[in-house]
Amino acid sequence: MVQKAVEMGVGALRPVLTQHTQVSRLNLQRMEANVIEACEQCGVLAVPTVAEPVPLRAVLKNWLTTDLDRHLLFCDEGEASQNPLGALAQIREGPLAVLIGPEGGFAEEERALLRSQRFVTPIPLGPRVLRADTAAVAALAVIQAVLGDWR
Repeated sequence: MVQKAVEMGVGALRPVLTQHTQVSRLNLQRMEANVIEACEQCGVLAVPTVAEPVPLRAVLKNWLTTDLDRHLLFCDEGEASQNPLGALAQIREGPLAVLIGPEGGFAEEERALLRSQRFVTPIPLGPRVLRADTAAVAALAVIQAVLGDWR
C-alpha cells in the first residue's frame, strides 16, 4: 500500500490506530524503506514523510490545531451512496488527507466520531468490500481524478 500511495502522489503517511488495527503489522522502518524505494523507482523527488502511529481520537482531537486548513476524506464502507463523486463534488480545493480503514473496517463508534467532525467528509468506494491496499489505490485514483492533478 505504501508504494502505491507514493506513486499516486501522497506527501505524508500517518498510520492511525483504530479498534481493528493490527498493531503487530505496523513496521515504520519497512514503511520508510518502501517510500524510498517507490520514490527511486518512480522518480519522485519529494520523499513523503512517515509519521509515528497515532490513535484515531488523538488525530481528531489535534486536527484543528495542526491541520486547520486540511480536509479529511474518510473512506466509509458504510456510506449509503455507492458513488464517491457526489461527496467529492462538495469539497473545495485545498490540502486533503485520506483515511483508509483497517482490515475489518472501522468500528461503529469510530464511524460516528468521524462523521461528527466538521472537517471530515465520508466517501464511499463502491459496492465491494476492498482490502486496505486496494481501497487506498481506489480512493487516491478517484480523488486525483476529481480534485487532484489529473484534472
